[in-house]
Amino acid sequence: MFSYVLFAINYVMSTKLPGNLVKVFVYGTLKRGEPNHHCLTRNENGHSRFVCEAQTIKKFPLVIGTRYNIPFLLNKPGSGHNIWGEVYEVDDKMFANLDVLEDYPDYYDREIQQVKNKDNELFDCWLYLIKEFPEQLLSKRHLESYHNTQELPYCESYLDSSKNDLHVENELNRIKGTTLNSTNAQ
Repeated sequence: MFSYVLFAINYVMSTKLPGNLVKVFVYGTLKRGEPNHHCLTRNENGHSRFVCEAQTIKKFPLVIGTRYNIPFLLNKPGSGHNIWGEVYEVDDKMFANLDVLEDYPDYYDREIQQVKNKDNELFDCWLYLIKEFPEQLLSKRHLESYHNTQELPYCESYLDSSKNDLHVENELNRIKGTTLNSTNAQ
C-alpha cells in the first residue's frame, strides 16, 4: 500500500499541470478545421483546451486582406458584425507561442474583450486585432465568421509576411486605380 501511495505522489508531482491559464478568443485560422489550428494542439507549444464557441459582444470589422488572404479583425469597434469564434484556455507557454504566431506587438495587437457563448455566458478573453490599418480595408466585405475557402485560400508565408503587407495592398490598389483611370481617359 505504501509503495502505491508513493508511486501516486511521484506521478502527480512529475505530471506538469498547466499553470496560469488565460482565455483567448480565436476567430480566424486558429479555429478548428482551419489552417493554423494545429498550433493550438501541439503539446510542444504549451497547453490549450477548447472551452466553447462564442461571439464578440462588440461589433468589429472582420475582413480578408493582403496577398495571403489573412483574416484581420480591425480595431474599429461598433463597425462590422459581432464576430463568431472559439474560446480556448491556454497556459503561459501557449500564449507566448500565439504571440509569436500573430507577431504581437509588431503586426497584431491584443486586448481583452467580452464574448458570449450560445447560453449567453460571458467570458473575458484576449483577442488579436489590427490597430493601425489602411482605411481601404474597411471597404472590404465584413464577415461574421471566417472560413478558409478555395476562392480566397489562406496562403501565409511566414518568411515573407510583414505588417507592410497591409500597406502594400493599399498601394497596389491605388496604382491599379491610377492605371485604370489613365487607360480609361485615353
